[in-house]
Amino acid sequence: MSVPGGGAAAGGPGPPGVRVEAVLREAAPRALAALVRRFGNFETAEDAVQEALLAAAAHWPREGLPDRPDAWLVRAASRRMTDLLRGEAAARRREERAAARTPPDELVAPSADADAAVPAGDDTLAVLLLCCHPALTPPSQVALTLRAAGGLTTAEIARAFLVPEATMAQRISRAKQRIRAAGGRFRMPPEGERDARMRAVLHVLYLIFNEGYTASSGPDLQRAELTGEAIRLTRAVHGLLPGDGEVAGLLALMLLTDARRPARTAPDGSLVPLAEQDRARWDRASIEEGTRLITGALARARLGPYQAQAAIAAVHAEAARARDTDWPQIVALYELLERLDPGPVVTLNHAVAAAMARGPREGLALLAPLAGDERMARHHRLHAVRAHLLEMDGDAAGALAEFRAAARLTTSVPEQRYLRGRADRLAAMRQDARYG
Repeated sequence: MSVPGGGAAAGGPGPPGVRVEAVLREAAPRALAALVRRFGNFETAEDAVQEALLAAAAHWPREGLPDRPDAWLVRAASRRMTDLLRGEAAARRREERAAARTPPDELVAPSADADAAVPAGDDTLAVLLLCCHPALTPPSQVALTLRAAGGLTTAEIARAFLVPEATMAQRISRAKQRIRAAGGRFRMPPEGERDARMRAVLHVLYLIFNEGYTASSGPDLQRAELTGEAIRLTRAVHGLLPGDGEVAGLLALMLLTDARRPARTAPDGSLVPLAEQDRARWDRASIEEGTRLITGALARARLGPYQAQAAIAAVHAEAARARDTDWPQIVALYELLERLDPGPVVTLNHAVAAAMARGPREGLALLAPLAGDERMARHHRLHAVRAHLLEMDGDAAGALAEFRAAARLTTSVPEQRYLRGRADRLAAMRQDARYG
């Protein structure tokens, strides 16, 4: 949530506005959980918490953080919940007087009829599980997660995904209605459903991170607010489930990947590919934390897809220079990943690694089956990778055509510029060769 202004009264380390924003985002799912326990209405409770967050964003930078931010939010949201559920002024006044008399500790405690299936301290996880309800599509899961668990406003989510605010508001409203129609409840799922629901949560966090790391459209290559939120929420889940290897693997993958962010763009905002990045600009603290996480997860947990991807990212991070990359090890890890979680994107990345380890024709052979995959045939990344491998193989004409095709298909302005630049360079080289 973008906090306007901010003054010294906000207190705490870092800029005051940033401190308030961090507290709000951490408190949002706990406040939502308290309201759902009390009133039993997720849809309306989420609206009430959003309004309480907006009120806090307006007041806290001027007045300072309250002693109990969670209780402040619950009190404000409870009052708004009363307004939404009971239109009569007398009823509203009674609820506000009751809230004003209630000690803070009681405000955040479950009511007598609370759903005991949500253990104390697991509020964030329970909110994430509800936001990732199987009745929702992945885009709806992402939007609802960012709003209910992340505390972002509808306007902020709409800006992040470059859609009108009204469109995003409708998406979030429909998502909450679908959860209600499907009988979704604020509770930990039964044991038999828990693994599948956790996979959905991790997938949604992965999608949020990827959209932030390489924006699918628009003028900017990256959206740090999304990568930061994905890392924050994944770190929260890891804190609740420290023994889960895939949660640790996903957090490690995010940290190791996000560590490259400072080197991924030139001063003019254009894309700098991995092989050309100044690795001295990579975030060493994130690399060290990510490496510790994946090393520990691999030692104690059953291997999963996120751990395999994190291991690949760690191999990249170990290389001081691009030419020092251990490509044979990366190929072996991609072969393992294809057994764990086969898919066209894995094959695409495997082809790049194979080309670097064994030559471009090996990579082109792995790419060949993807031409018939409907999910990839119109995807710019397939054309971009093929262009890169054709250029490595000396086929300038083929690479030029593929770079141009990739540039036409992507909706990311920095990627378009990069791909067109590669095509223009090849075209100029062919022109020079013809007349030189």
